[in-house]
Amino acid sequence: MAATASFRSLGSYLKRLSKPLIVGSMAIALSLGASPAWAGDPFRTSDPRSIGDQTEAAFRAMFEQGNYVEAGRLLESAEDDEPMAHAMVASLAYLEEDWDTMGSRATLTREAAEALVETDPLRGNLYMAVGHFMEGAHVIMTQGTLRGSPTALMKLQNVFSHINAAEAIDATDPELNLVKGFMDLMIAVNLPFADPEDAISRLENYAAPPYVAQRGIAVACRDLDDHGCATTAIDRAIAAAPNNPDLYYLKAQILVQQGDEAASLEFFDLALESRDNFPTALGNQIAWERCRTNNRVTDGNQNCDRLRR
Repeated sequence: MAATASFRSLGSYLKRLSKPLIVGSMAIALSLGASPAWAGDPFRTSDPRSIGDQTEAAFRAMFEQGNYVEAGRLLESAEDDEPMAHAMVASLAYLEEDWDTMGSRATLTREAAEALVETDPLRGNLYMAVGHFMEGAHVIMTQGTLRGSPTALMKLQNVFSHINAAEAIDATDPELNLVKGFMDLMIAVNLPFADPEDAISRLENYAAPPYVAQRGIAVACRDLDDHGCATTAIDRAIAAAPNNPDLYYLKAQILVQQGDEAASLEFFDLALESRDNFPTALGNQIAWERCRTNNRVTDGNQNCDRLRR
């Protein structure tokens, strides 16, 4: 039951996060938005891994700059043996509801990670977990709960097994903690009786940079109706990546939830300034939410539904 609920909750949660959760979990760069001296590894200040310059550039375009179009272009020539590159392609396919590409890239994520285990067992196990999780999510999305549940349960068991293997190597690794923190948050927010505090603490204490870790905390706190926590977290994220329109969109949503709809319009507008860099569906969603909010603020009657077409 928990496995099925976990995978069923993935779709709605990823939409609210504005990009797939799993890939967001991989975004760690221990500088506050500045390019590190250790090219290719945006994750660590010591013991850097060879991740690849093209994959790193795509990561920064997507998560630091909120530029999905540029990220997609860079991923066309990203390193084929890097599982994170395949996972990022899968995430973009999810946003476009391209289930075939999402499924095939989820499998490539897992297969590239399997090859990586020999030389980097921590990252290999970590991305095998990511691959299994994405494959399980794909099964539920394409086959439905009834048909997909047995496979999803098996995949979730594999996720936990590989996460545990990675933790046994280095439980303090920042990349591992961000991935696990986001996974735990998704489950905690969407399943009754689950406690999100450990996941929030993991992101707060071990994950970086703030524009990723704090974003995840802000989404979780928003969904838990913890307004103070959500505001603090999103403000920290924006301070770290002030040119990321995704963060302004999330700030607008948090203000709406808090009842300060007039103030939210400024942040909707800031996000929409970069609409050309968003997938079409995401840009339309932001415009629709902005329109509905403006109608409530001004007692207007603009037809907002047309903006989602």
